[in-house]
Amino acid sequence: MFKLLGYLRQCKKSVAAIILLLILQAYCDLALPQYTSDIVDVGIQQGGIEYAAPKWMRQETYENLTFLMTEKEAALVQECYVQTADGTYERMTEKKEDLEALGAAFRMPMMMLSSAREMGVEQIRDRAADKAQIIGMRDVILEQLGDMGDSILDQKAVLFVKEEYEAMGKDLGTIQRRYLLATGAKMLGYTLLMMISAILVSLLASRAAAGIGRDLRKKVFDRVLSFSSGEMHHFSTASLITRSTNDIQQVQMVSVMLLRMVIYAPILGVGGIIKVMNTKTGMAWIIVVAVAVILAVVLTLVNIVMPRFKVMQKLVDRMNLVSREILTGVSVIRAFSREKYEEERFGRANEDLKNTQLFTNRVMNFMMPSMMLIMNCITVMIVWFGAKGIDAGNLQVGDMMAFMTYTMQIVMSFLMLTMVSVMLPRAGVAADRIEEVLNTQPSVVDADNTRDAELSACRGVLSFEDVSFKYPGADDYALEHISFVAEPGKTTAVIGSTGCGKSTIVNLIPRFYDVTGGRITLDGIDIRELSQEKLRDVLGLVPQKGVLFSGTIASNIKLAGEDRVSDESMIEAAQTAQAAGFIEEKPERYESAVAQGGTNVSGGQKQRLAIARAIAKNPKIYIFDDSFSALDYRTDAVLRKALNQKAADATVFIVAQRISTILHADQILVLEDGRIVGKGTHEELMKSCAQYQEIARSQLSESELKGGRAQ
Repeated sequence: MFKLLGYLRQCKKSVAAIILLLILQAYCDLALPQYTSDIVDVGIQQGGIEYAAPKWMRQETYENLTFLMTEKEAALVQECYVQTADGTYERMTEKKEDLEALGAAFRMPMMMLSSAREMGVEQIRDRAADKAQIIGMRDVILEQLGDMGDSILDQKAVLFVKEEYEAMGKDLGTIQRRYLLATGAKMLGYTLLMMISAILVSLLASRAAAGIGRDLRKKVFDRVLSFSSGEMHHFSTASLITRSTNDIQQVQMVSVMLLRMVIYAPILGVGGIIKVMNTKTGMAWIIVVAVAVILAVVLTLVNIVMPRFKVMQKLVDRMNLVSREILTGVSVIRAFSREKYEEERFGRANEDLKNTQLFTNRVMNFMMPSMMLIMNCITVMIVWFGAKGIDAGNLQVGDMMAFMTYTMQIVMSFLMLTMVSVMLPRAGVAADRIEEVLNTQPSVVDADNTRDAELSACRGVLSFEDVSFKYPGADDYALEHISFVAEPGKTTAVIGSTGCGKSTIVNLIPRFYDVTGGRITLDGIDIRELSQEKLRDVLGLVPQKGVLFSGTIASNIKLAGEDRVSDESMIEAAQTAQAAGFIEEKPERYESAVAQGGTNVSGGQKQRLAIARAIAKNPKIYIFDDSFSALDYRTDAVLRKALNQKAADATVFIVAQRISTILHADQILVLEDGRIVGKGTHEELMKSCAQYQEIARSQLSESELKGGRAQ
């Protein structure tokens, strides 16, 4: 939860604007129930007469009422009313506080005057001997009314005003319609304002959440690009894909909910509580009970499903892994008739994910009917106890309706939180997984003070000095005490059985891993003292598996950059790699499309394009990691001959399985179990290295061994 809120800090302005809009929306939302109550109580029951302060009064009514008032009350009335030409009195103020004060001043006198008129007395002043005696009667009447005093006085005052208007010939229907229309217009205005606020909140929340998703994807992508092979193997490609897509999508979706609902819920809830306290219905305890029950239900359900949400994300990783393996290796699966087995393997992963999702959904689906049950029980309680209050005369129907609406708004605010709580645990797990990637520091980093300036004129002398290496978490060394020097203008080759450490040596040169012991130097400088960018700038690597990117042949060969590889260099590189032949046969030649992963070219063509890409870069050091295996012998021989001419001044480092590829190398290293067991030329190794002799005899005929031919 706190991580999700932390993501919102990057869009502070939007969040501030959203909070202001939500406050405005809540204000409008909370204003509507009171207007509904006014329509029922004032507009319908009181005929549109809102206050006990009449707009107009006859002269005798004015004189009788002021006579029954205290001096302070009478002074207030005299200040707010003026006598018109026809002798009647008209109220000159519309301020709410003045109307409320006037209403409080008029209530008791109106009741007393109304009672007197019922007894046939029209002029109180003519019958009253002592005003002090009248004031004393007011206190006695209030004591007799007790708790119901305010309600009875209000009802009597409104009835008195209606009778006064009727006696003056006023149209009570017009007064009522005018009040209903004015109140309805206010409600419509608040509704429109609330709608506009909600639309703006949705717009800003969506933009903010989209920005959070964009920035997280960029951060994750940048961090993954900085990972060494060790971190890539630690997370796995399938998991990194899930974290970059599904997990960030979860965070983005919940960010919208946080901005639209989680922030709005407490604003609406607190506002509703304040409104409820002002209704003075005596039923606030119902809200306390409701909130306590809701919190108990929500916390119970969240504690049940939280562990399953963590498991679910791992199952999504597993699902992606299985799907990726099956789709990538579909041809192999078909060739070995393993479709049924892979279907079952996919089915198990799918079933595990389905069962976990069903469990969490079933548990969380229990939340909605529980909330509805609680809300309906609250409604019944409000009606039950409210009806008793109405029957006792200390509560009006409109007040009960307003209280019910405010209570529903308070409960709804908690309901909104529960709806988000369904998604929060899973989003929290997703945020943890994203943070795990972002907080993982690459094991291969640049030194604080690099020596790039000393390598401005790189010669390409590559030296391994007593290098040892073991993979992270492994107990045994993959390489031990490797020492050799690869020089410019010469070819250094590495050969050995599968798993002897050939590709590991290749991975150490561009610092995909850092050595465990010893050091690797380039022109006498430890490569760990060079920036990775500078080191890899002088290398031309052709990996064991030729990787092509979607685009065109030209974009793949010019991968080093348009500014570094010209069209002439591209064509020359393609010719050297023996790729120009099949490229020229295509209608669009170098602009021919390359599908994702190079699936629309053959294995040999893919390998030649990968070699051309390295040649076009014109590096100081060429590294070929078993990059000629998909080529036929003739193409292999022609390519190596052209490469020798192109890279005459560069250092060439070749890892190969075929003796014919490295037969004429200036230096051949024979690896076995991570150690160098032979070093020299082909002829020297044929005399001194039994392992090399065994490899050579298994691949070359006696005539080729004697003639030293690789063609």
